[in-house]
Amino acid sequence: MILHKSLFGNNKTMAMAEAHQDYIQEYLDFAIQLAKEAGAIIKAAVDSRMAGTGSSVEVKKNNPTDLVTETDKAVEEFIKNRLNKTYPDHKFIGEETFASGAKTEFTDLPTWIVDPIDGTTNFVHGYPFVAVSIGFTINKIPTIGVVYNPLLDELYSAAKGKGAYLNETKRLPLFHPAPPLIDLGHCLVSTEAGSDRSKAVIDAKISAIHNIVCKKSKEHPFGAEAHSIRTTGSAAINLCHIAKGITDVYWEVGCWEWDVAAAIVIVMESGGLVMEGDHDKTNIERPVNIFSRKYLAIRAAEDRQEQLKVAAQMKDLIPEIDAPRPPVPGGFE
Repeated sequence: MILHKSLFGNNKTMAMAEAHQDYIQEYLDFAIQLAKEAGAIIKAAVDSRMAGTGSSVEVKKNNPTDLVTETDKAVEEFIKNRLNKTYPDHKFIGEETFASGAKTEFTDLPTWIVDPIDGTTNFVHGYPFVAVSIGFTINKIPTIGVVYNPLLDELYSAAKGKGAYLNETKRLPLFHPAPPLIDLGHCLVSTEAGSDRSKAVIDAKISAIHNIVCKKSKEHPFGAEAHSIRTTGSAAINLCHIAKGITDVYWEVGCWEWDVAAAIVIVMESGGLVMEGDHDKTNIERPVNIFSRKYLAIRAAEDRQEQLKVAAQMKDLIPEIDAPRPPVPGGFE
């Protein structure tokens, strides 16, 4: 269980966090190199799986759609050990650490939030949308994000206030100036089935997708007739595609903070918006709660009002879907 400990008001802690701001570039460079090394492990494991000698596959909590492999565990252990050795005073939150039942805290202190393999099902099948995701927060604010897909050799990186990049050289989004966002009917939307396959959740998601792509008519007054739906099987990569500018909208319910913490920084530094993926329009301009398990992202546009318009149109179509998590004392600020 993740325990959120509010340390605002602790002058020593605040001063410590501010001091870390001077090392943002160092942390970013470190995260990029770490992601490349972790990616090499993933790539070698995929090659082994293709040769029939890969790691075994387990099912989490008797859910046949929620998979974990030896490589997930090995990559997280590799990243965690490197972080502990290099920055022993930093905190760590990782998917496999959480799954093992280890107690972790989310505080104002510098914290690394890691998904060793985002897209484990893709990894198992050899589908090439697989990524290691390394996020970093200071004062609970997502500050650094690195997402690396070693199968396609695409590395997305960003630091707060420094912009977002593909393979460290191409500024994101790739299109300059960003094309206008006319309305939802002109958008390419990405989403996922998710791991919760209960009838209520799947029915709600399919109904929302139906309205997103359906032509508006008397029979279907909520139809948006978006250009189409895309899915990669990786929340981190879906968000990076928003930053890249090749999809316009991303909506998902049921993923976790380690899936999105890094990519949220990349989207925001590309000029995109990330907000809570629910139907509440009052939170459109509120900073996203990375622990909410509900996310809506809109790509960059020259006019922010166009982004907010599309976000509001999406929120009209988003159903109420419960995405519970263990209790988080203190909440997220």
